[in-house]
Amino acid sequence: MITPIIHRALTREDLSRLIAEIGRLDQGEARAAEQAVQAGEVDAVLDSPAALEAVRGRGGAPAAVPLTLLWYVPVRAALRARGVTDLELADYAATLPVVFATWRAVRTVARGETGIEVWWRYVESLPDGTVAQAEGAADVAALALWWAGCFPEWVRRRAAGRGMLRAYVTFAAQALALAARIPGPSGPFCARAAGEAEALHAALAEARSDYLGRDVHTPQRRLERFLGRLN
Repeated sequence: MITPIIHRALTREDLSRLIAEIGRLDQGEARAAEQAVQAGEVDAVLDSPAALEAVRGRGGAPAAVPLTLLWYVPVRAALRARGVTDLELADYAATLPVVFATWRAVRTVARGETGIEVWWRYVESLPDGTVAQAEGAADVAALALWWAGCFPEWVRRRAAGRGMLRAYVTFAAQALALAARIPGPSGPFCARAAGEAEALHAALAEARSDYLGRDVHTPQRRLERFLGRLN
């Protein structure tokens, strides 16, 4: 089962690289970030506007920080803007693209036969009410959120345009809700994720605009993103 890993995987070196990128834009903010880290206030740094601006590279090339931070910082900011302050949910949403991009076994599953019907048949094939079914439901929910959030063009091409995107997000919420109903340690988290599935999808879609998609790294698109953020 895919669980939040960003905070668990975070190292002092990762934070140092983030602070260095903040320093490229504002040395005062970098000093404040270093002091906060020394005081153990890591989340205050990750949530700061300075970190978000540094990671986004002012609309240009993404910052030279680990993949975990490239996703976590903007996803967390997007969720906060939508009133979702749950750290674990932000960690989970950012974990999805990191896991599917870096774990070979998970990439193989993600690129295999896909679609709501296939995934639901898989969940139904597992013994009812078991931990295995809960974990299976949570994993197909993760797949649905990842596809809809990071590759919306592909999802739209499958069938009914924007309606298919909504179907994927609704499916993810239902699968997470099923996982939450089955007794187990992940139940409360899955319940929270089910309730915020739309916000998780929106945050992923917003963050991916810096990294994924056609012509996303061209000078014109970078300038458009920079000017859009100024507005």
